[in-house]
Amino acid sequence: MGQGLPGVDSLGDLDGKRVLVRSDLNVPLDPNPGSTATITDDGRIRASVPQINALLDAGAMVLVCAHLGRPKGGPDPRYSLAPVAKRLGDLLDCEVEFVADPTGGVEGPRWKGLRRKVAMLENVRFDPRETSKDEAERGEYADQLAGHADRYVDDAFGAVHRKHASVYDVALRLPHAAGDLVRREVDVLNRLTREPQRPYVVVLGGSKVSDKLAVIESLLPEVDTLLVGGGMCFTFLKAQGHEVGDSLLEADQVEAAGRFLETGKVVLPVDVVVATEVSADADTKVVPADGIPAGTKGLDIGPRSVEQFAAALDGARTVFWNGPMGVFELAPFAAGTRGVADAIAALGGPDHSGALTVVGGGDSAAAVRALGIEESRFGHISTGGGASLEYLEGKQLPGLTVLEESTT
Repeated sequence: MGQGLPGVDSLGDLDGKRVLVRSDLNVPLDPNPGSTATITDDGRIRASVPQINALLDAGAMVLVCAHLGRPKGGPDPRYSLAPVAKRLGDLLDCEVEFVADPTGGVEGPRWKGLRRKVAMLENVRFDPRETSKDEAERGEYADQLAGHADRYVDDAFGAVHRKHASVYDVALRLPHAAGDLVRREVDVLNRLTREPQRPYVVVLGGSKVSDKLAVIESLLPEVDTLLVGGGMCFTFLKAQGHEVGDSLLEADQVEAAGRFLETGKVVLPVDVVVATEVSADADTKVVPADGIPAGTKGLDIGPRSVEQFAAALDGARTVFWNGPMGVFELAPFAAGTRGVADAIAALGGPDHSGALTVVGGGDSAAAVRALGIEESRFGHISTGGGASLEYLEGKQLPGLTVLEESTT
């Protein structure tokens, strides 16, 4: 698992050792004025639990560090990890000491847990040195983080594409290893890029072609079929010469979309759900994809498109899905994403045993959970999002390359 990446077993006996774990706890929060924010999707917290549990079972004292959101270079209560620490403690069934100073303060964590010793630092991005472009500044912060630990484990695949202090520089200072979550992610993504079983179908959605341009260019020569939904499909429809009303359109990407269409591998929606406003009580209408009325927005793929996409997925042996088919957070525009998710999940059933189905993190993973679809029906749900896409594009990810290096 995770070929080329050292696993935690390479760190030797961890009994009594202090282990700094970089986790991906960047979960969505619903702010509650005057009270603690509510976690709306704890998927990433739950994904972090197995590795933390394994380290605690090995006798280690675990110090978790992570980021949340994009605070602007200083503490911001909206992005505090305090509610995340509470939820992690619930899942671990033990108290998680919360260290409000992201550097751990002068004394650092007290490791006060009686049964299991685990602590969490406040959001590392509250310190501007975490994301600094200056290596000396990042190094100074990394020295502080590393000073609280004997070993380092990176289990945050969703952050490995960032050259940040807690992802990259700390690994240069401590004996390090890739966590099981990171190693599993790399294994699965390698299966998508190295002689995947065929038919190989990729489903892409989300808002913008520009966000997926590089991954389309990388994957299109390798796949058998590319299904395109979400807001990005309207740029493709425009490339076919259709009017798209007030739907999301990237005019500067129409030419690129046209080039992709020339491959003959791209399948677009044949009908869409339109409305004049994006709201939970919007009046909706299903129209042909080439007949979107002026003044309306396409906000989901239609029922015929769901059938078309499901037919294209039927019998696939490898599937990668990244991006919802519509504004799934609102009931009037959730049916397309649900239909495609169900079609992908069905590939894991008894009639399609052995198919590799990968949900590419980000909004796709959130949609699976928000729509109540059983996660075990998919072969793998990535925690990566942007990191997954960059890996599939063939980019070198700093957080992975540094783990392959030895500390002296």
